[in-house]
Amino acid sequence: MWVQDTLKKGKILALSPMADMTDSAFCQIVRKIGGADIVFREMVSAEALVRDNEKTLGMIDFVDAERPIVQQIFGADPATMARAAEIVMQHAGPEGIDINMGCPVYKITSNFNGAALMKEPPLAAKIIREMKKAIGETPLSVKIRLGWDDPDGFKTFIPVLEEAGADLITIHGRTKAQGYSGVSDWERIRQAKEIATVPLLANGDIHEPHQVWDAIEQTGADGVLIARGALGNPWFFDAALRLRHPERQSKDLVSVQIPLHEKIQVILEHATLHVENSAKLKAMAKKHAVVGVTEEELKKKSIVTFRKHLSWYFKSNKLGMEIPRIKEFRSELVRIHSVEELEDILKRLEEHVKKNSV
Repeated sequence: MWVQDTLKKGKILALSPMADMTDSAFCQIVRKIGGADIVFREMVSAEALVRDNEKTLGMIDFVDAERPIVQQIFGADPATMARAAEIVMQHAGPEGIDINMGCPVYKITSNFNGAALMKEPPLAAKIIREMKKAIGETPLSVKIRLGWDDPDGFKTFIPVLEEAGADLITIHGRTKAQGYSGVSDWERIRQAKEIATVPLLANGDIHEPHQVWDAIEQTGADGVLIARGALGNPWFFDAALRLRHPERQSKDLVSVQIPLHEKIQVILEHATLHVENSAKLKAMAKKHAVVGVTEEELKKKSIVTFRKHLSWYFKSNKLGMEIPRIKEFRSELVRIHSVEELEDILKRLEEHVKKNSV
């Protein structure tokens, strides 16, 4: 049972599920660097799973290097959600299943998925009960927000989730109506922790490693679920753990400096894994079968979807250093068409930094 096993050792540091970001490649990189207790894979559609959608089944393929792992599922029909959870367990056997009841995006909530379930507590409870029957002793967690438009909605919603059988709850400190605007309300997360009888994770506005401990101290949460703070910074969790040591507790130490050479090595490894995984998914979806695209051509096309990660890796606050003419390099990076082109740009960037540091 990953929840209790982790809590015996301390607080839970987890990678949040993020659509189109926390795929197998990124999770492998985060786990290799270390520090994260568990990774949550990006959400998948229950409806797609029960229809045997090849691409969706490919999205729940795990490698041992990612474990322990939790797969997030979204949907609104109890029977479909239960069957989807069974499929995930049979197909990949993750250490946990997570229900998305917090996504604020319109295309999700318009179909009564995600945060829309916070408006339907009886339905939310039925989904949990049916999924618990389907997965047995496997921990079932739920990710929620403060509420739909009422920031105190969690006060009545959390007891419903617990009574239905949720083993862990993550709460994002904004309402659905807020989306990602404003600030995460850590005070209300503290109130949620006082209400909850199961372990509770805090989520929202934990962008720097030292904020992990700020959030835990202020909310009393059993751990944190890190989202955008880890994008472009898979070293986030390792840095947070280092900050626990007394000699490194200074709040001025916002992040642990990672040498550029190490960053480049990790980025190239991430890109290679991403291309291989993405090409496999494209092939499974059979989108290119009719035009006879080769595996090598698929890999070249797949690097395009890695550009979003490069945008995060080279944000100024993620780099942790000033690099002259960095805008020019960023402009090139978000236009790459191959891993080889990426290697060339990063090699030139490293030489440029060395030259300007002399």
